[in-house]
Amino acid sequence: MYQYDSYDQTLVDERVAQYRGQVRRYLAGELSDDEFRPLRLMNGLYMQRHAPMLRVAIPYGLLSSRQLRTLARIARRYDKGYGHFTTRQNIQYNWPRLEDTPDILAELAQVQMHAIQTSGNCIRNVTADHLSGVAPDEIDDPRVYCEIIRQWSTFHPEFSYLPRKFKIAVTGAAHDRAAAQVHDIGLNLIRDEQGEIGFRVLVGGGLGRTPLIGRIIREFLPRRDLLTYLEAILRVYNLHGRRDNLFKARIKILVKALGADAFGDQVEAEWTRIKDSGLVLDEAEVERVRRFFAPPPYDAAAADLSFPQWLKGDKAFATWVRRNVTEHKVAGYRNVFVALKEPGTPPGDITADQMDAVADLADRYSFGMIRSTHHQNLLLADVRQADLYPLWHALKGQKLAAPVIGTLADMICCPGLDFCSLANASSIAIAQQINDKFDRLDYLYDLGDLRLNLSGCMNACGHHHVGHIGILGVDKKGEEWYQISLGGSSENDVTLGDILGPSVPKAEVANTLERILRIYVERREDGERFLDTFRRIGLEPFRVRAYAPGSNEAKQEEERYAVGY
Repeated sequence: MYQYDSYDQTLVDERVAQYRGQVRRYLAGELSDDEFRPLRLMNGLYMQRHAPMLRVAIPYGLLSSRQLRTLARIARRYDKGYGHFTTRQNIQYNWPRLEDTPDILAELAQVQMHAIQTSGNCIRNVTADHLSGVAPDEIDDPRVYCEIIRQWSTFHPEFSYLPRKFKIAVTGAAHDRAAAQVHDIGLNLIRDEQGEIGFRVLVGGGLGRTPLIGRIIREFLPRRDLLTYLEAILRVYNLHGRRDNLFKARIKILVKALGADAFGDQVEAEWTRIKDSGLVLDEAEVERVRRFFAPPPYDAAAADLSFPQWLKGDKAFATWVRRNVTEHKVAGYRNVFVALKEPGTPPGDITADQMDAVADLADRYSFGMIRSTHHQNLLLADVRQADLYPLWHALKGQKLAAPVIGTLADMICCPGLDFCSLANASSIAIAQQINDKFDRLDYLYDLGDLRLNLSGCMNACGHHHVGHIGILGVDKKGEEWYQISLGGSSENDVTLGDILGPSVPKAEVANTLERILRIYVERREDGERFLDTFRRIGLEPFRVRAYAPGSNEAKQEEERYAVGY
């Protein structure tokens, strides 16, 4: 992974000292709330419902075991003993005291971490595929370009006060695992007809109140032009983006208003002016950064014969491998999901003790490295097949081996009304209600690949728009209700879900979901995912069943499927 040089470390240390002074002045009454607000946001500090929330950057989701132990120590010392991993591969602390936040940032700086640009109207943490560098379908390692973008964007003076927050995702594989098409900028690594590696560039994606899918403005951008082209996009946005209306300030609104072609023309004009500037990315710089992501020293793990024996002899282990383990590009190695989806625990939450345990397991089995994922889990890459069985036992002991990856139980869930000052409704309670209702693994496996995303408000931190099933909490005269959408996807076949119909009361979310899933089970064809069936038969059969629980047809269905539950 990338290692700070003296300039990096000095910048982060000086920011900590600067922020410490700002907090001291605020607590002494020398700075007003309005004066302190932009200062704290530049350091990842939000004011939530019950306490401050500190968001810590994890660039492209990559952590060392030493860094994870520091995160555990911070959770134990300054919070309530846990942290929350987000869909943008960061970690959040929900209970720090304001006066302790400078000390937290100082401890993070000691292990080359910070909270810079995790909030505010700037370029946020650049995200990537959690299987970067190890995916069999990868064209090139996107972490190299994420790091180059991080270095270019951090403290960029021209883009420190954009019209609105700005998010970039980079994918390097045939399969988009980073939701690149719903980011402000999505960069897909591809090869041209000559075999040269470059980027397909998308702009204007995003969720929230106005969900939109990104539009392609350049089919192929040579690698050398990465930074100049990004600079051109940001300049056009910075010049024309709405600053008079918070809800219309994102680049997606500008792209939609101008049209993708017209927006692209402005970007091309600006890029023509600057493309031969000092930002040209030469091959030497790419290779310099690439060396930080060199593969670990793999051995002849494929020669081990114990793995197939354990698969045959232990059904529970075989189930876990089928759900939580993926193929690796090197023979004899696998990638292991550490599931942060234990029933009874909010999705994405992990205790300090569990963090320490994962750090130890990473040292033992994964070359000391951990990754955070878009779906609020962790990942241990580069695990030898021979080590899967003892790793599984160790994860089970920490309640981190729930074999549910890719199932209904592998939910994306924002903190919702339990913490967030913007939320209209609970998310965590709905996740628990659903877990309680669908608590049989054999039924979850029968449902197959199913993405359920929950958000507590229209800001869509839970990505409900692109869930196969999306659930959005809304406020109705002080009561919590939930709007359900079907048919979304954040992958290659990206789509925004269709709203099922009127929202349902809080107590009926899981029951309504049960009726929706019964239609899927009844109408699916061989091999169809929920998403496939929805696209084939449309919304209406689901809508009719969801809102007619008392009909004769519904009663017959309840009797037919009662045994299955």
